[in-house]
Amino acid sequence: MAPPRDPPSSVLRRLRPTGLLAAFVLAAAILASPVARAADEPVTLNFTNADIEAVVKAVAEITGKSFIVDPRVKGNVTIVSVRPVPRALVYPTLMSALRMQGITAIEADNVVRIVPEAEARLQAGPVGSGAVTAAGSRLVTQVIPLRYESAAQLVNVLRPLITPANTIAAFPGGNALGITDYADNLKRLEKVIASLDQPPGGEPMVVPLRHASAIDLVPTLQRLLADPAAPGGAAADAQQRLTLVGDARSNSVIIRAENPGRAARARQLIEQLDTPGRPGGNMFIVYLKNAEAARVVQTLRALLTGQESGASTAPPPPAATPASGSAMTSTSVASQTPLPFAPPSTGTSFTAGGATISADATNNALVILAPEPVYNNLRAVIEKLDVRRAQVYVEALIAEVSADKAAEFGIQWQVLNGVNSTQTRVVGGTNFGQRGSGNNIIDISANLGSAAQGLNLGVIRGTVNIPGLGVIQNLGFLARALETQVNANILSTPTLLTLDNEEARIVVGQNVPFVTGQYAQTGSSTTVTPFQTIERRDVGLVLRVRPQITEGGTVRLVLYQEVSRIQDASNATGIILSKRSLESSVVIDDSQIVVLGGLIEDRLTDGTDKVPVMGDVPVLGQLFRYDARKREKTNLMIFLKPTIVRTGADGREFTSERYQYLQSEQQRMDPGPRAFWNDPLTPTLPPEGRMPGQPGASTPGPPSPPPPIPPWTEPAPSPPFVRPQEPPK
Repeated sequence: MAPPRDPPSSVLRRLRPTGLLAAFVLAAAILASPVARAADEPVTLNFTNADIEAVVKAVAEITGKSFIVDPRVKGNVTIVSVRPVPRALVYPTLMSALRMQGITAIEADNVVRIVPEAEARLQAGPVGSGAVTAAGSRLVTQVIPLRYESAAQLVNVLRPLITPANTIAAFPGGNALGITDYADNLKRLEKVIASLDQPPGGEPMVVPLRHASAIDLVPTLQRLLADPAAPGGAAADAQQRLTLVGDARSNSVIIRAENPGRAARARQLIEQLDTPGRPGGNMFIVYLKNAEAARVVQTLRALLTGQESGASTAPPPPAATPASGSAMTSTSVASQTPLPFAPPSTGTSFTAGGATISADATNNALVILAPEPVYNNLRAVIEKLDVRRAQVYVEALIAEVSADKAAEFGIQWQVLNGVNSTQTRVVGGTNFGQRGSGNNIIDISANLGSAAQGLNLGVIRGTVNIPGLGVIQNLGFLARALETQVNANILSTPTLLTLDNEEARIVVGQNVPFVTGQYAQTGSSTTVTPFQTIERRDVGLVLRVRPQITEGGTVRLVLYQEVSRIQDASNATGIILSKRSLESSVVIDDSQIVVLGGLIEDRLTDGTDKVPVMGDVPVLGQLFRYDARKREKTNLMIFLKPTIVRTGADGREFTSERYQYLQSEQQRMDPGPRAFWNDPLTPTLPPEGRMPGQPGASTPGPPSPPPPIPPWTEPAPSPPFVRPQEPPK
C-alpha cells in the first residue's frame, strides 16, 4: 500500500530547492496534488536567484491571477520567507520583488501585465480621484484636487518624492495634481499634500476704531511696524510682512500678516492709540498731497452748507482817462488776463456743521477744528478728493500750404511830338493801370525809376514839356511782362501738457498795438496835444484747450485755435490781419488723431485793360491791351492728438522723447570747427555773469560750437516727504 501523498502546503514547507529547478519542482508539486487547497492556508516562499518567468508562473498558480510578461522583462529574483505567509500576501510580495528590479505590474481587465518601469506610465492602468484607495506596489494614476495651495507650486515640492521614471503634472485650470506612481508612495504623498494644502495663516483682521481716524492712524503704524530689512540686501521674509489698510467708510484698520505674533502686536498698538482726545484737543491738520487746499475748502463748504461757493474775483481797475489840458501824448492799455497760477482769493475758511475749516495755502494743508466724529467723516471725504489727477498731453498739427501765381503782359504807346508845337498836331496814346501803380506809361515817362518790377522795354526820343507834368521823357512805346510765383508751406506743431479739467494756453507770435481811438486837445493854448488809445493783441498762433477725461478713457476737449498774421501794415486806417480760427468741442479716444477742420481756397482773378474794338483784333489787338492774371490757392488743415498721462513714467517718456529730438537737432546743425577760417560774425560768448566790454569778457574770436546737451538720464526718484504727525493722544 502506497503511503498517502502530502498536501501541497506540506510540500512547500519541506522543499527548499534553489534556482530554476526549485521553481519547476514547486509548480509540479502543486499541479500534481489532487487535494483541494484551503483558501487561507499559509505558504512558504523560498526562491533564491530564480528566473522571473518561473516565479510569476508559480505565483499565478497560488493566486489564480492571469499574468502577461513583456518580452523585455528578463532577470532573476530572490524571495525568502522564514515563516509561512498568508496567500493574500503572495502577490504583494512578488510586486515588491519586481519593483526592486525596475519592473512593475499593471492591472487592467483582470489581467496583470508585467512591464519595465519606464514603460509603465504609458500603459492603461487604474485611475482614481480624490483619496487614494489602492495599496501595495501597483502602479496607479491618481488625480488629487487642491483647495488652497497652487498646483503649479506644489509640483516643485513633490517632484523629488516621486520615482524618476514616473510623472507628476499640474492642471492650473482645476488646480489639481495628476500623479502616476506606486500606490504605497501615493499614500505617503497624499499625507504630504494634505499637510501643505492648508488655508493661509494671514487672514485679514478688522479692527474698528471708536475715537481715532483710520486714515490718519495707518501712516503712523506703517512707520512703526515697517518690515525688517533682510541681511545682505536680500528680499524681506514673507513671514515678517505686515499689511495695514485704512477703511474710511467703517473707520476701521484692516490687518493682514503671515506671522500671528506681528498681527497681534499691531492690534494691540491700535487699541492703545484709539483713545479719546483731550478736552479742547480737537484741532487737526491735514496735509494734502495732490489737491489744492483752497479748492478743497470750497468743496467742503458746499457740502456742509448746501450753497455753492466760488472764488470771487475783483473787477479790473478802470482805465485812466486824461484830464483836461493834459500833456499826455499817448497811452497803452494791455489786456488783463488772469493767470492760471494766480493765488486764490479770500474766503478760504468757514464754519458750518460744528466744524471750522481753514486752508493754509503756504503748506497746502487744511486746518480743521471739529469733534472727532465730525473730523472722521470729513477725513474720509478729503481722502477721496486728495488723489492724483491725470494729465492730458495735447499735440496739435497745423499745416498751411499756399501757392500764388500772377502774370502781367501789356503794350502801351503814346505820340507826344506835337505837344510843344504851335501848329495843329495829333497827339495821343494808350495808358493802362492806375496812376502810381508803376504800370502806367505816363508815370514811367515822368520818372523812369517808378517802373514796377518785371521786364520793361521802351522807346525814348528826347524830352517833352507837358503842362501840369513838367519836362518828361518822350517815351513813345512801353512793353511790360511779369510772372510771379509764391509758394509757402507753414507747419506748426504746438503741444500742451495740462491737468484734467484745467484750461491751458499757448501763444507763439507778437503782441501788436492797435489804435482804438484818438482825438486832439487844444485847450487855452495854441499847441495841439494829440491823444491816442492803444489796445494790444496777440498775433500769431494761439491754442487754448480744456481737456476732460471720461470714465471710459476718452477725452472731451473744449478748444480754441487761432492762426493770424499781419497781412498789411501800411494801410492808413490801421493794420490788416489775416486770421483763421477754430472753436469746437470734440470727444476723442486716447492717443487717436482727429482732424478738426480745414480750408481749401482757390481764387482766380483775370483782368484786362484794352482799347474798345481794337483790343479784340487777333494778334494786332495785343498792341492795344494790357492783361493781368492772378491765382491764389490755399490749403489749411488742423489735426489734434490727445494722450492721457496717468503716471510719472508716462510723463518722463514724452520728456525724454522731446529731449533726444532737441539733442539730435543740435548735433545736426552744428557746423563743426573750421581750420583755416575765422567767422567774424560768431564771437565767442563771454563768461557767465559778464557783459561784453567788462573786465574778464572775451573778445570776438574763432567761433565755438554751442555746448552739447548732455544725454538724457532718468531722474532718480526722490524719497517721499513725510509730513509731521500729531503725537498720540
